[in-house]
Amino acid sequence: MTLIILSIATFISTLIGGYFSLKNQDKLHKIMAFTAGIILGVVFFEIFPEIFELVKENNYNYTSVMVSLVLGFLFFHILEKSILIHHHHEGEYQEHKHPHVGVASALALIGHSFLDGVGIGLGFQVSPAVGLAVAVAVIAHDFTDGMNTVNLLLHNKNSDKKAKLFLFFDALAPVLGVLSTLFFVIPNSFLVLYLGFFAGFLLYISASDILPEAHEKDSSYKTILLTISGLLFIFIVTRFA
Repeated sequence: MTLIILSIATFISTLIGGYFSLKNQDKLHKIMAFTAGIILGVVFFEIFPEIFELVKENNYNYTSVMVSLVLGFLFFHILEKSILIHHHHEGEYQEHKHPHVGVASALALIGHSFLDGVGIGLGFQVSPAVGLAVAVAVIAHDFTDGMNTVNLLLHNKNSDKKAKLFLFFDALAPVLGVLSTLFFVIPNSFLVLYLGFFAGFLLYISASDILPEAHEKDSSYKTILLTISGLLFIFIVTRFA
């Protein structure tokens, strides 16, 4: 039941992000700054301690976990930049915008969102606490996923109607990802590698993706304070929840 509720939360978060992007593009940086803090807090205060505990209990190799973390960081870096390279090049020539570029980018983001859902399901296979922490990070991140889906489509001259349609598919993808994990179980030896990989992914989207965007239009001490507030919020949740 918890998984179903959380998957619905990812659906709603993505939709809100997309519609918020349509209506309030000048206010996004504050939300993104707080979101980055939440995701960093999940990595440092929940996922890393769980990794250390699993490694200690099962005598796993720390090196393999760190390699998994680096691979997670690089995989999503390469995935995102592959999506956006053409998008950025198109931005250099404002008269050349192609709707199919936006559609291809949105489809890639939908695949990414499906993996977010898989991440939640696998987190619950480790423990309820890890699953909940991963879900919090994914729900926060899915808000920006919804925004990115809409922005990429509209930037490349797609209609509002098409943007809303792909936003719906992007919102549905993590729900399907969560449900898919009900049909298989991952061995503990692989779960610790998954945690490393997913930690790398979360570090990437927070430090290399969301934070720079948060500071792009309004870099201030208030923006920094919002990020710190997000970190403190997760610290308190993981210590006392």
